[in-house]
Amino acid sequence: MARNKKRSKFFVLIIIFLAIIVVGIGVGYAILRASVITQFGEPAPYLTLTQRILYPFELFIYRQQLISPLDIGGIEQSFEISQGESIGMVCLRLEQAGLIKNAELMRTYLVYSGKDRLLQAGSFNLSPSMPPVQIGEELLDASLKQAIINILPGWRIEEVALNVAGSGLAISAEEFIATAYAPTPSHVAILPVSEITTLEGFLFPGTYEFPREADLDDVLRTILSAFTENVDQKLRDGFDQQGLSLEESVTLASIVEKEAVVTEEKPMIASVFYNRLAQGMRLETDPTVQYALGFQDGTQSWWKSPLSKADLSINSPYNTYVVSGIPPTSICNPGMDSLQAVAYPAQTPYYYFRSACDESGRHNFAITFEEHLNNACE
Repeated sequence: MARNKKRSKFFVLIIIFLAIIVVGIGVGYAILRASVITQFGEPAPYLTLTQRILYPFELFIYRQQLISPLDIGGIEQSFEISQGESIGMVCLRLEQAGLIKNAELMRTYLVYSGKDRLLQAGSFNLSPSMPPVQIGEELLDASLKQAIINILPGWRIEEVALNVAGSGLAISAEEFIATAYAPTPSHVAILPVSEITTLEGFLFPGTYEFPREADLDDVLRTILSAFTENVDQKLRDGFDQQGLSLEESVTLASIVEKEAVVTEEKPMIASVFYNRLAQGMRLETDPTVQYALGFQDGTQSWWKSPLSKADLSINSPYNTYVVSGIPPTSICNPGMDSLQAVAYPAQTPYYYFRSACDESGRHNFAITFEEHLNNACE
């Protein structure tokens, strides 16, 4: 009986001891959290429970790094954020540029404070003499900086329009799309073409800087001028040697752009299309069907993949499984590598290609349809 009483008393003491530890941890955490709130503000309301618990610990432990400059004598430099760039990539580039010490800590701070959702695309003047918390504040205001527009090779007009609309310029995606699909004579006159019905294919990929007051006309003139400057007479002579007009060449380059993953394969892919055209064969290329199908609500993408058998029968002038020859317009805006591949294609005997089975992005090429079938993945 006495032994049971001693055992009960021992368990009570253990419970009390654990309770003291728990209370102590709770009080300690409350003090820590209050200190973090005082220094870095309230946590963002959308944080998960795990983030609400762990982030204050990290910020408290490394708080000195956030409030101390990396280099008090550091030189100011330009830092650009592209539209749609992830917060992780922004922080990594800040570290690589020598502006902060710890990219992951910076990301934690920006997410904790909610600033990750408020960062502006644009150009900023930053210095390692600024504490990271000050750099975070600077990245919230691009109102007086240049607007940055990025056009990636392979984007169609609508994808470009979203980047333009999110750049900080007073240009809506709808306004951009409407003008790009019905260009004015003054815009067409910038290009080395006589008459086109759309700017698809002529929005030259690259990074463009504009003052915040730039309008749609300024943007289009700059982008179209870049096409004319880069697609020079030498390149156009290459198109002529292949027997294609500039418009046809840009359209074929847009298909090569969407088909190729590995840059060095582009001249070979172009050669396949030239070989098929020479024999009167249809191009039978999936990206043209994807372009015809348009936006897919289910995947929130303009490029449906994989395609179904029904998709390959869609009634459209862009469906190269049904219609012979080159589509009526480009299906995207090709980069220089694809344009050069069309101007200077490889000389091959191939009529077919399909993706290799090793997920490398490369293709297996074939002369006969039987070889093409044998290249299928199991």
